[in-house]
Amino acid sequence: METFITSLNNIIWSDALIYLCLGSGVFFSFMTAFPQLRLVPEMIRLIFDGKSSKTGVSSFQALAIAISGRVGTGNIAGVATAIAMGGPGAVFWMWTIAFLGAAPAFIEATLGQIYKVVQDGEYRGGPAYYIERGLGMKRYAIVFSAATVLCMAFFLPGVQSNSIASGVTQAFDVPASTTGGVLVLLLAVVVFGGVKRIGAVAQVVVPFMAFAYIAVATVIIVSNLSEVPTVFHLIVDSAFGAEPLFGGIVGLAIAWGVQRGIFSNEAGQGTAPHAAAAAEVSHPAKQGLVQAFSVYIDTLLVCSATAFMILFTGSYNVADKVDATGTPVTFLVEKLPGVSVGPEFTQAAIESQFPGYGQAFVAIALCFFAFTTIMAYYYIAETNVSYLGHKRWMIGVLRVLLLAATYYGAVIEPGAAWQLGDVGVGLMAWLNIVAILLLRKPALLALKDYESQRKAGMDPTFDPRALGIQNAEVWERRD
Repeated sequence: METFITSLNNIIWSDALIYLCLGSGVFFSFMTAFPQLRLVPEMIRLIFDGKSSKTGVSSFQALAIAISGRVGTGNIAGVATAIAMGGPGAVFWMWTIAFLGAAPAFIEATLGQIYKVVQDGEYRGGPAYYIERGLGMKRYAIVFSAATVLCMAFFLPGVQSNSIASGVTQAFDVPASTTGGVLVLLLAVVVFGGVKRIGAVAQVVVPFMAFAYIAVATVIIVSNLSEVPTVFHLIVDSAFGAEPLFGGIVGLAIAWGVQRGIFSNEAGQGTAPHAAAAAEVSHPAKQGLVQAFSVYIDTLLVCSATAFMILFTGSYNVADKVDATGTPVTFLVEKLPGVSVGPEFTQAAIESQFPGYGQAFVAIALCFFAFTTIMAYYYIAETNVSYLGHKRWMIGVLRVLLLAATYYGAVIEPGAAWQLGDVGVGLMAWLNIVAILLLRKPALLALKDYESQRKAGMDPTFDPRALGIQNAEVWERRD
């Protein structure tokens, strides 16, 4: 089974997907005239604009749900893995995919808003909805929806719970089985409460955990301020093969930087449109811009914080050769002999600056990061179950499957958990990026309409009929 998953992962994450992710980022950046540069102040303003309603959550709550899905173990263990497998240059390519990925993130989130529906008194939306309603491709939509349920409920939760269990075991010597059991109990309380409870928890936990983590990283960066130019040079030189030690792994730096960047910020993967669609806004582009900014929060802030801590303190290994399961067997750099690839790099980095506290801090941060990510996975899976039929028994099966996958992930080997997670991310990315490339026009029209109204001094509102956009009934009923 492990060999099959490894082979499947290698097929999904071939060079073709790397090129598709980078290429779509460049394409949408030019098509939207680089809103990730032009409209950053507007993105920040919109985060706190608008309120929740009986039908939808506020922009900030939708952002918190999306960030809770983005900010997870990928920001701690994922960054460490990228450095271990692709060298310091992988960090540069994580930044690159974040910058470019903000544009497709805008497109997919805006489409999620345009084609959202009301089900059971709440807004629902996402790629399955805009594939059917925007492209008129029902079978494609069903395939995406079924794949998303499988990925969110089975492939991906184990990555998060495995990192939590690894961090807790390292810091407190608690068995993985115990950690997995506690996780399942806490998660059950939240997921049985529905999207409103998920939004309420996320809007409190996400800002707190991100602020605390970045604060610690800032202290470490400031205490090593003289090393900033050296580390930047190391990252950039390694990214382009100018650093002799890492000159032979430039391709791996690009591949692992893009792969772990997308795993972390999910730009183009098709997860964020589900949260974006739940927001109560007056114009789809508003939430599109908010969600684009969340990519920056994830990668340029949180992932960079992890990368700097690891590189400033020299708490990393870089693989030279790996075995069939992707486990390093020889090293180009081995500054942490015997230390596994994963959250242990970050724990070692913080421990070197705060002796006696680093391991515990990272373990606690992982608990917050990864737990809220699993909450977001459940919301996304539930949205797609609703699309497929929303029978009560289907929701019950979904909850049991997700809780079981969470426990299973906590107790299996880290390599197996990451292989499953990568399959899930890659499968969704293939399906969604192709869809938004085909369905780009409504999102581009929405952005042009939004900017036109803003220039006229208006608070933009959306009329799909005036733009020639069909099957956006929620917006048509607002008259």
